[in-house]
Amino acid sequence: MFSEMVELNIYPDVLTFTIVIDGLCKEGKVEDAEEVMKHMVAKGVQPNIITYSAIMDGYCLRGQLGRARRIFDILIDKGIEPSIFSYTILINGYCKKKKVAEAMRLLGEISQRGSKPNIITYNTILQGLFEVGRIGDAKIIYTEMLSTGPIPNLCTHCTLLNGYFKYGLVEEAMSLFNKFEGKRENTRIEFYNVVINGLCKNGKLDEGRAIFEKLSLIGLLPDVMTYTSMINGFCLEGLLDEAKGILRKMEDNGCFPDNVTYNVIMQGFLRCSKISDIASFMKEMGGRGFSFDATTAYLLVKAISKNPSVLDMIPELHSVKTR
Repeated sequence: MFSEMVELNIYPDVLTFTIVIDGLCKEGKVEDAEEVMKHMVAKGVQPNIITYSAIMDGYCLRGQLGRARRIFDILIDKGIEPSIFSYTILINGYCKKKKVAEAMRLLGEISQRGSKPNIITYNTILQGLFEVGRIGDAKIIYTEMLSTGPIPNLCTHCTLLNGYFKYGLVEEAMSLFNKFEGKRENTRIEFYNVVINGLCKNGKLDEGRAIFEKLSLIGLLPDVMTYTSMINGFCLEGLLDEAKGILRKMEDNGCFPDNVTYNVIMQGFLRCSKISDIASFMKEMGGRGFSFDATTAYLLVKAISKNPSVLDMIPELHSVKTR
């Protein structure tokens, strides 16, 4: 279609070129995208901030942060003021590679240039900080966010809660939960999923169960993640009958288990050496096209190495797919 435009003497403008460049970058063909950009410049069409940002994003997606930074520096050398979007792309790239120090320096550059980070920038840096365990810095950034804006949103609140739960800071997480719960933007199942999952993983099954049972009272329907979190909580406590009951309850409620759900319950039964009980789960997994994840496969191999008769106990092992 691009070639047809040219043949019809409808010459592409910067928007058309940028769409092609963005598409190539999303396919991982960033070098090809740069060639297109060189071609557009040769034809007298100057790239704009969105064009450069698309190429930066392409390199970040491939983890080539040096090349992404090169494009960012070209912007500055050409006198094009980087947008918040451009900064956020690069910050996200550094955070995904756990190079949070570089991401923090970029965050500082935004203010030095007289701009302000937006909500996506703040959420990105918070996720990066929690990922590497820099909880103190995450608290500082959140405090800065509250004092200078923008207003935290659902993603911000979920990121904070998930971060605190990840490092076992249950009391701090629940304090935030009680503070956030009344906010209108948080009346979504995603918000409650973070809390239920965090409580269950931190051995607070009763508290997680109480929130789970409260959902219907506030007009929210559990989704597959909600049920899976509860199943995991029961499995971690060795309450396998309750875990099985939740699995059947979710199907009765029209919420069907996914691959993660089955792997979670399989792992629970394997850890408790309830080998004879997992045959039905394996049959269901195979019938639905699901497969073992690495943890389930490891636990199953471990069980077989301890007791080779497991292979005879579970004929489904001969047909179920494994990764």
